Amino acid sequence: MADSRTGRPPVQRAPRRPASARPGRDNPVGRLVTRARKAWDRPLTAYYLILGSSLLITVLGLVMVYSASMITALQLSLPGSFFFRKQFLAASIGAVLLLVAMRVPVKLHRALAYPILAGAVFLMVLVQVPGIGMSVNGNQNWISLGGSFQIQPSEFGKLALVLWGADLLARKQDKAMLAQWKHMLVPLVPVAFLLLGLIMLGGDMGTAIILTAILFGLLWLAGAPTRLFAGVLAVALTIGFVLIKTSPNRMSRLACIGATEPGPNDTCWQAVHGIYALASGGLFGSGLGASVEKWGQLPEAHTDFIFAITGEELGLAGTLSVLALFAALGYAGIRVAGRTEDPFVRYAAGGVTTWITAQAVINIGAVLGLLPIAGVPLPLFSYGGSALLPTMFAVGLLIAFARDEPAARAALAMRQPRFGRKRAAVRGSAGAAGPRRWNTMRRRAAARSSGER
Repeated sequence: MADSRTGRPPVQRAPRRPASARPGRDNPVGRLVTRARKAWDRPLTAYYLILGSSLLITVLGLVMVYSASMITALQLSLPGSFFFRKQFLAASIGAVLLLVAMRVPVKLHRALAYPILAGAVFLMVLVQVPGIGMSVNGNQNWISLGGSFQIQPSEFGKLALVLWGADLLARKQDKAMLAQWKHMLVPLVPVAFLLLGLIMLGGDMGTAIILTAILFGLLWLAGAPTRLFAGVLAVALTIGFVLIKTSPNRMSRLACIGATEPGPNDTCWQAVHGIYALASGGLFGSGLGASVEKWGQLPEAHTDFIFAITGEELGLAGTLSVLALFAALGYAGIRVAGRTEDPFVRYAAGGVTTWITAQAVINIGAVLGLLPIAGVPLPLFSYGGSALLPTMFAVGLLIAFARDEPAARAALAMRQPRFGRKRAAVRGSAGAAGPRRWNTMRRRAAARSSGER
């Protein structure tokens, strides 16, 4: 190769590499994954997940309550839509509570924690007063409001424990008191045991399990050491074992795990027929309203075992959709609790997420035959206004916390209604065209006047 004019050898340039397709741009799957990650990391993702999943669960629950309860209502000489109308009324009131919880500031939620706890304890004490409390299915946990309306105060005890426990732990964290195990346990654990005792007086062990899960969730979020956490867990398991061992009804429920036959005296009738309903649904189900088990074969078809009717009528696709919605709601709650810097928001969001997730797992596990039948409804889905109202208020709390994140607040502030933007654009264009037209007229008038002179 000839030398250059300067006498220096020419610079050897590296050969160009052939342009290769970048992953994520030319690959459709890569582009889809990239877009999904960007959408997942947006500030308002948790807000939309909580709002959308809870709304879909509630609406689908109303549809399934109407389908599953129609035969039961007719057998009781009631209109076919009797239970649906009551559930729709409860959902309407719950929607108002959800909107209120969304708009109420965090400080007011903290101020309401103590009145809600005092009211829940007072109502749970009234349940045990003869003539006021009433028994349903062997559990003394209800108060009659007149007519066919009843209230279960223990359901509001879950919300009370979440709010009060979150406020208590947040105040102690601000004062750097959670490093001592005494301040972490007292008075959180004694008050939780008080609520558990009042619930167990009525024999409702399912609600007591959910309340225990909320307590453990709060202790876990507070950073309880392993020894302390294991000690509280050992005490709770010991008490639960004694309560199960001393009750033949609870022992029979424990023996029905994985049962495929009703057994002697039809002890496992409900558990087995729940499996029958799921097994006969197939991939896409027998069709909405076409369930066979709800014709008197499956007890509590519209309450504790509504998931089985969903599997029978909507099939595997319907049940997986419900599971996906609960998974999305749980993930969004964990995301809100993990991204906030406010300790109250972290404890309250974690407590609500533990409550809804644990109750859904216990209910669905019982229907699938993996857990004993605890008698707890599927959150936002099963029939029951007493369970629906506090749960919708708790979902409103999660939505308020998701909106209160700094990035989410900034994103919401930048958004305006589309109609408002159009009007602003029209006004802006009119305002810009007005002076421009006026200046043109002035120039023309000046040109004419100068020509006449």
